[in-house]
Amino acid sequence: MPDRETSCHWRGEILVLSVRVQPRARKDELTRSADGQLRARITAPPVEGKANDYLQRFLAKEFGVPQSQIELVAGARSRIKRIHIRAPRKLPAAIATPT
Repeated sequence: MPDRETSCHWRGEILVLSVRVQPRARKDELTRSADGQLRARITAPPVEGKANDYLQRFLAKEFGVPQSQIELVAGARSRIKRIHIRAPRKLPAAIATPT
C-alpha cells in the first residue's frame, strides 16, 4: 500500500512524485487518497500524449515552476506516473499537509 514516503519524497532539490492520473475529469486537482496515494485529476483526454503534456503544465502551475522543471520519468503510457520536479517553489496542500 503506498504511503507518504513512497508517493512523494525528496532527492536533493528534486521532489519525486508517484501519481495516479485520472484523465477526462470534471476539474483539475491534486489530492491524496485515503491510502496516501497522490492523485491528479485532469480534464485532458488520454489521446496521443495530450494528457501527459497537460499534466506537466498543470503540475508546473501547482508547484510554481516553469514547465521545463517537470520531468515525466516513468509511466508515459500508464495511469501511474513517476515525476521529478526540480526545486519546487511551493507545495500544494495534498503534499504539504499530513494525511
